[in-house]
Amino acid sequence: MVNEYQIRVVPQVAAGEESIRQYVAREYGFDARTVTGIRVLKRSIDARQRTVYVNLKVRVYINEQPHDDMFVRTEYGDVSGARRVVVVGEGPGGLFAALRLIELGLCPVVVERGKDVHERKKDLSRITKTQQVDTESNYCFGEGGAGAYSDGKLYTRSKKRGNTEKILNVFCQHGASTAILADAHPHIGTDRLPRVIENMRNTILKSGGEVHHETKMTRLVVAGDEVKGIEAVDLRTGMELTFRGPVILATGHSARDVYRYLDEAKVEMEAKGIAVGVRLEHPSEMIDRIQYHNRQGRGQYLPAAEYSFVTQVDGRGVYSFCMCPGGFVIPAATGRQQIVVNGMSPSSRGGRWSNSGMVVETRPEDIEGESPLRMMEWQERMERDCWQQGNMKQTAPAQRMADFVNSRLSYDLPKSSYAPGLISSPLHFWMPREVSSRLQQGFRQFGKMSHGFLTNEAVMIALETRTSAPVRLLRSPETLMHIRLSGLFPCGEGAGYAGGIVSAGVDGERCAEMCAGYMDGMC
Repeated sequence: MVNEYQIRVVPQVAAGEESIRQYVAREYGFDARTVTGIRVLKRSIDARQRTVYVNLKVRVYINEQPHDDMFVRTEYGDVSGARRVVVVGEGPGGLFAALRLIELGLCPVVVERGKDVHERKKDLSRITKTQQVDTESNYCFGEGGAGAYSDGKLYTRSKKRGNTEKILNVFCQHGASTAILADAHPHIGTDRLPRVIENMRNTILKSGGEVHHETKMTRLVVAGDEVKGIEAVDLRTGMELTFRGPVILATGHSARDVYRYLDEAKVEMEAKGIAVGVRLEHPSEMIDRIQYHNRQGRGQYLPAAEYSFVTQVDGRGVYSFCMCPGGFVIPAATGRQQIVVNGMSPSSRGGRWSNSGMVVETRPEDIEGESPLRMMEWQERMERDCWQQGNMKQTAPAQRMADFVNSRLSYDLPKSSYAPGLISSPLHFWMPREVSSRLQQGFRQFGKMSHGFLTNEAVMIALETRTSAPVRLLRSPETLMHIRLSGLFPCGEGAGYAGGIVSAGVDGERCAEMCAGYMDGMC
């Protein structure tokens, strides 16, 4: 017999299979010795009250062995001789597009400007050692995209866009923990995600697809109003290359040279709203105490605490973004004369600090001009200003949180996870006023919502600007094809149609399906 139950238990009961077995047997009146297996299907933490509970949905096997797989596998056949589709970008949008193309019997040719996920890691370490950013291999460019070394959080609200469960199952098939299928806020961890990405690439190659690293698209090949492929350059040899086929364009939210090329080529796009601000870092023990309402912190059975804040200030949203419990702040610039920060957590989330983006909504109408690139250009100006404030290195300008709220200079700074180092700077003075004043008011409100959150033990690290793409490529809602150029499928976060790993993966799959339909119509 197999039964499913919704239970609400204290953390020590939720911590292990045996304690769950004993609880379920006692609660529902059967002999625990007859329980042959327990599967946790859903798990979430309720920390709204003094007593913290864990909500579980469990599948209980009574007098029979578990017979169902932990995840649903996808079969990938041989497509080596099939029709080819060019996929530009190997972030989550591009990877899931390529895998879905294989399912549909098409051969993906993946073109990625950055290095493979392991070689890329060496370039990331050099940012701290040399204060220099490789413009083609960094925290945003390279195999796996911006998510590969930025935490691997898989939470999304985009349930209506497609099959999010499929995305999680494909990750499990390629080595992610099956816990991501149960957790309310699933997370792979920046220490484990690179191996998962490598396995996904190997599936593409074993199926007959192609993956070209350090290969940068230079232009679309267009005949009339139809995209026939791309031209590219091998960054190692300088050799010019041509790849033929319809194009799924999944270049990510930081490929500004691609946006400029598309604008010059008169490819229709529009400015899109973004959110900008800072990374806010607290000691993780402090966040645990605040969120779990316990002076002892999280104790033995609870994970590092998360938080989420949102409010409205002067008609614009102010909110936390990409919260990283037990994580660290990283330098995420993609070019020279930029400072950009982001956050990540290892799978254990066991670090000394917890951080989150704290950002202010900015809309296209807030920035003067008519250019579709005006939001991007505004981003660039802020990042350059930040670089100048940081002594023209990757040393990030920073300020204690309460000092910022009260417009005071911080004469010293707390220790931080940000490896390139911090420099005290009056963020309240030089950041755009429409951002800094809203952050100040937002922090005051968050401090009232959560006692102890507004503190000088927290440090604000500038600047968080790459929350999403600053442009949107215009495409048909029905076909996902560009509104004018047939054979071009703008995809994922960089095209303005996703916001995170899972939603980008969903959009990649949808673009692959629409591309397959387009090719069938050409036959």
